[in-house]
Amino acid sequence: MSLRKDERAASPAISTVIITAAVIVMILVAMSYANNILNLKVAENEFDTNKQFMQTAGKQIDDIAWTASRTQTVSFSSKFGTVKFQEVALNYTFQIRYTNSSWENLTLPGSTGILLFNMPVGYYDIGNNTFQRLPSSANNSFLLSDSTAPISQVFCEEKLSMSDGNYARVVLVPTMRVITSTILTTSYFKFYLPSLENGTSLYRSQSITMTGTGISKVTRSGVYQVNLSVSFPKAASLGFDSSFFKFKSTTITLNSTSTPKIPSNSVIEFYVGKVIVAIGQV
Repeated sequence: MSLRKDERAASPAISTVIITAAVIVMILVAMSYANNILNLKVAENEFDTNKQFMQTAGKQIDDIAWTASRTQTVSFSSKFGTVKFQEVALNYTFQIRYTNSSWENLTLPGSTGILLFNMPVGYYDIGNNTFQRLPSSANNSFLLSDSTAPISQVFCEEKLSMSDGNYARVVLVPTMRVITSTILTTSYFKFYLPSLENGTSLYRSQSITMTGTGISKVTRSGVYQVNLSVSFPKAASLGFDSSFFKFKSTTITLNSTSTPKIPSNSVIEFYVGKVIVAIGQV
């Protein structure tokens, strides 16, 4: 019996090359897929970790704003995300009404920046229009009336698209706190607001340094009503508007029927603590 030559058959060498090439392609595809999954997990972990970083920074602001020259540094870690300071993102205004019905607009430095941890959605995507306050039980008013209430809010948000880029964000926002007390027959109301301003950001390390530089104070007596409002100077140019911050209301009126109540002839004190924020400065 003789063997016939099949000219269409591939030689063992060629078959080996084809099989090896196919295996290499499959390995490269698997490696690419595994690398994407790994990067996603790293980015997700970074995002979750920096939620705590922002909450810690918010607590530090409460310590720094009311003590001039006090400095604190808070470190963060990120491979894909960046920390950014957006100056003059909110502007708080204050108006009082005296018991004799006259009005006064108080002149205070009520503008403040915000701190953002930005994660590009190409690395980690929490979903467009996702919004969550931290902790989940946090109040959505820009004014809290409790001596233990925070002086800032932290939230996670993804809002597409905005002019500074497409990001999943963790945002630190300075808000107000009011503390009430009564001495004899006089009611006292103390309002506190930190004002964050941009410092020298060198980006030489993954950290932020915050320094208290002074406190502005205004005191008025014989007050019957207080009107508070917040506006958003960067709304038109950058998109940091009321839909971004999602406060319950942008105006609050405190008087004899509100919570807390402001009776006639109350004493009002406003404190604005200036805090300089520097990123990556050692």
